[in-house]
Amino acid sequence: MTMPSAPARIRLDLAALRHNLTVLREQVAPAKVGAVVKADAYGLGVGTIVPALWAEGVRAFFVARLFEGIKLRALLMDLDPDETKGPCEIFVLDGCSERDGTPLVKARLTPVLSSPEQIRAFLPHARTAGLPLSLHIDTGMNRLGLDYKQAKAIPALLEGQPVAWVMSHLACASEPEHPLNALQQVRFEALKPLFPEARFSLANSGGCFLGADYHQDLVRPGIALYGGGPFEVPHPELKPVVHLEARVLQVREIPPQDTVGYGATFRADQPHQSATLGIGYADGLFRSLGAQGLAARGTDRFAFMGRISMDLCSLDVTNARPPVVAGDWIELIGENRPLDDVAHDCGTLAYELLTRLSPRLPRLIEDA
Repeated sequence: MTMPSAPARIRLDLAALRHNLTVLREQVAPAKVGAVVKADAYGLGVGTIVPALWAEGVRAFFVARLFEGIKLRALLMDLDPDETKGPCEIFVLDGCSERDGTPLVKARLTPVLSSPEQIRAFLPHARTAGLPLSLHIDTGMNRLGLDYKQAKAIPALLEGQPVAWVMSHLACASEPEHPLNALQQVRFEALKPLFPEARFSLANSGGCFLGADYHQDLVRPGIALYGGGPFEVPHPELKPVVHLEARVLQVREIPPQDTVGYGATFRADQPHQSATLGIGYADGLFRSLGAQGLAARGTDRFAFMGRISMDLCSLDVTNARPPVVAGDWIELIGENRPLDDVAHDCGTLAYELLTRLSPRLPRLIEDA
């Protein structure tokens, strides 16, 4: 079946994804690189992103929810039913509730246990299945995690069950000079003697660029794989994976004193030319872009005019050379409008920007 034409689209560049993986591997070697693919690979599609990473040898994936892990295990079994190219470990960051032990074991998922209650819930299943445990110990985020102050009591909770992984999560990795980074790293090192048989994981995307002390045995990048900067600004070595584009549906002449869009928030002080794009907040475009955002066509930059509506928005293309015409594709995220810059214009982070992109946007896969 031929996909009908759409006025907006996402182009996913898998060559850029592989490039970013290579950059991260070189950055953290000899540590291994896992991949955070929760929230449907940050909205880009697990069914597209995971096979590409798996083909490059990634064998550790992180999701948030149990159902995400079950779906991912089925996908990986389709890729390699007999695991002839090596087993893949799927970590479930939510851990284990009282009802989750059986489905976790059945799908061969690894819950990252973050409380005594979760340890007690999963321990019988781990013992029956002969599985080691993975622990999340809080070193300063104060969100999920076993209490760092009570870390010395944790081995007693395990009743002799071996520990395969100990993890923690950096609260301020996107701010490399923040003192909490070093404090969390020191606290994490202090945990190691308690778990002599375990391997360790601390670094997210930002942590990959904080230095070797943060890399440990396994890093867990998410946004950096998809082209977002680890410090919330574009990174020169990372390539954009996501290209969000919309087609010009109509070009209009706006005479002086006429207005554009709902609420008449834009009023022309002189003759203007507007281009109406087939994209709006139902596609994930932030309404806040209407006040300060930009779009691009090559080296041209166009400001938004008036409010962004559900399915449409308008750009000021008065000075475009050559003129913008109906049918032109305009870039909203990509080479000329980096993900982190657009997120800044929206007043948010690249993470939220990607996960807000609507499923109704067709995803076109490019693999040059």
